[in-house]
Amino acid sequence: MSTILEEVLHDHIHGRDLKLVTAESCTGGLVSDRITNVSGSSEYFPGGIVAYSYEAKASLLGVSWTTLNAHGAVSEEIVLEMARGARKLFNADIAISVSGIAGPTGGTPEKPVGTTWFGLSTNDGEWSRHFISDGNRKENKHYSSEVALQFIIDYLEGKL
Repeated sequence: MSTILEEVLHDHIHGRDLKLVTAESCTGGLVSDRITNVSGSSEYFPGGIVAYSYEAKASLLGVSWTTLNAHGAVSEEIVLEMARGARKLFNADIAISVSGIAGPTGGTPEKPVGTTWFGLSTNDGEWSRHFISDGNRKENKHYSSEVALQFIIDYLEGKL
């Protein structure tokens, strides 16, 4: 039987008086959906933002237009700004962000389809992760949600 990451996350965060929020782009709310699939998640999950466009990232999450224009939406700089913005917006302890190129279009030689960045902003610091997946659009979104949930779990387990 496979481990369901949202249940592992729940086991780690439940009862710890922490608030977790999301800032999603390429996953379109999938990370939030998975978190809320677990009964009792409202204890620690007040909400999330799906900011797909540059305009949404800037207006909803406070991402800098200068950073967007310099690095593009799929970058370490942007996911960290997205996570910071979500944490501030919700007055949360932990924010996970994800921005990537799900495909099948949108890739470039520098950022091929499947390129995804993750940001984690917490009371203790900030971290980022990056990977390139080779699946189709749906597979890339699912894998990105897996990586995002595992990133939060790694933080909660003290592995960062």
